[in-house]
Amino acid sequence: MRNPLKRGALRRPALVTLVAGAAVVSLAACSSAAPAAAPEDGTLGTIRVGALPVPAGDMLTWVDENLAADAGLDIEWVEFTDYNTPNPALTDGSTEANLFQNTTFMETYNSQAGGELVSVGDVYLPAAAFYSESIGSLDELPEGASIAVPNDPTNEARALEILAAEGLIEIAEGTTNLDGITSNPQNFQFTEVENATLPLAIPDNDAVFVTASFALPAGLTGEQAILVEGDDSAYFNALVTTPELQDDPRVTALYELLTSDELQDYMLETWGGLIVPVAE
Repeated sequence: MRNPLKRGALRRPALVTLVAGAAVVSLAACSSAAPAAAPEDGTLGTIRVGALPVPAGDMLTWVDENLAADAGLDIEWVEFTDYNTPNPALTDGSTEANLFQNTTFMETYNSQAGGELVSVGDVYLPAAAFYSESIGSLDELPEGASIAVPNDPTNEARALEILAAEGLIEIAEGTTNLDGITSNPQNFQFTEVENATLPLAIPDNDAVFVTASFALPAGLTGEQAILVEGDDSAYFNALVTTPELQDDPRVTALYELLTSDELQDYMLETWGGLIVPVAE
């Protein structure tokens, strides 16, 4: 398997820095970008796509350098480093699409922020996993073990669902946080941690749930995990845009490139199964 951190030559991304709270507060006052007129040269023009650097930033760069020109498309990757700012940037027109979230996360954002973002379609699964420096599998978790989970509703639910599926805890239907745990027979001690810092929590906990977007930059691999999420997961990441741009030719073309055989091969060769392309 290739080194999962091996990356192609990246062109310099456009870096957008936003204050998440202010962006959400101003959401109602902002309008989404309307479809742009096609350039006179017959190409589709430029599409700005928000993404975290790994793996989506790498995917977008590879597509731009290897596939986009033949489709008449120019992809401008707009880099974000957290989960809170890409959706407000899409809503206020700073980008035309983003690639970092699953539809459950998108729907939660829409509900909480009054957004109307839509999914164009699934692209890839950033398979999440539990990591540990002290045990080799989840069934070795001791009484009172410390477990760190993400602090956002979607990924926290994801972690708790896996623990419940393994029979370690019981949760209520629709659980999105620790309040939904209905049975914890081994008295596990849970800590909610910001996604980006979860890799740093591994030495201090018996088990830590890390999504691929943050596991890969931290040098974590599927081989190091004590349990990896299966490809039957409901948490595939989607290309997301606004209702006004859903049928924009740039968005349509981008989705076709993101689900192409060429990019699927790139995903598998680069990340060795920790990033799973959507099945055709």
